[in-house]
Amino acid sequence: MSLGPLMIDLAGSSATAEERELLRHPLVGGVILFTRNYTDPEQLTALVGAIHAERTPPLIVAVDHEGGRVQRFRQGFSLLPPARRIGHEFDLDARAGLALSRAMGWLMAAELRAHGVDISFAPCVDLDHGVSIIGDRAFHALPDAVGQLAVAWMHGMRDAGMAATAKHFPGHGAVVADSHLTLPVDRRPLPDLAPDLAPYRRLMANALPAVMVAHVLFPAVDSAPASLSSRWIRDVLRGELGFQGVVFADDLSMGGAAAAYGDVVTRARQALSAGCDMLPVCNNRASVIELLEHLDAEPQPASILRLVRLHGRAGTVRSGLQASAEWTRARELLARAAAAPDLTLDAGRDT
Repeated sequence: MSLGPLMIDLAGSSATAEERELLRHPLVGGVILFTRNYTDPEQLTALVGAIHAERTPPLIVAVDHEGGRVQRFRQGFSLLPPARRIGHEFDLDARAGLALSRAMGWLMAAELRAHGVDISFAPCVDLDHGVSIIGDRAFHALPDAVGQLAVAWMHGMRDAGMAATAKHFPGHGAVVADSHLTLPVDRRPLPDLAPDLAPYRRLMANALPAVMVAHVLFPAVDSAPASLSSRWIRDVLRGELGFQGVVFADDLSMGGAAAAYGDVVTRARQALSAGCDMLPVCNNRASVIELLEHLDAEPQPASILRLVRLHGRAGTVRSGLQASAEWTRARELLARAAAAPDLTLDAGRDT
């Protein structure tokens, strides 16, 4: 059975019989985990193993695990700094900042791969324009700094056997509204978005595996939000930028998506038609059921091939990882970053 275009969630720390049936549906291709799905490292390994065992090829298991305020698993995992802390290190010493970024990307990915998790939706490459809910999740305000730090983070993930997903294309950093709740609007014309696109250009030149597209409307570019826009995905992302990896929409249950196009089936059809490969649908089981019953998506061979490539490479088991020199070195860099003066952190919501 091939991987379908939907990424769904689970209610608790193990999959129920009903959820296992959902996981076997041909429209499902992945599972996204949240804090509610985590009890301890042993339980996580068992849960991911059970999800993978449901299908061949295995479903893709994902999580939002950037560091800072967006880190789903905490007890038993290294507590990673927010991206802005890495940006501050880069300002003090560019070489040290890049080393820290690569080490934190590796540490995040290596610890998740030790439990079988395939991907983390990271890094966040939105520019820090000083107005967005993204806040301290942004590495920096300057596109060159963001690009360098994001490439270092991506290479660290790659070293650990995990594919990176850059988000939120084409940029969520210049809008005030929270796309969880409503549809943010960025009125800049396409030429003025060049700084926000610059980190993506650098990442794609380094074989970026995946992108997550934002629920942000750019009316000077298209009448649909980027996540549902063929202009953005097929013309700009794949055409102008030449991106060949996986395209994720942001969560279709978010208010920014609902505000744009009617019911969830309509949204999903629009996102797939626009060129998305996979559609996360989170925290709304009714929407998942509706999609499984009514979404008439035909398998796309190119999408299926791209998705299969996101499976993580074999990782070191937890005990072996923690005994390694690489893990010890990364933890030393983490401790130095944690010992730095406290930062003023944005208390906004996760996305």
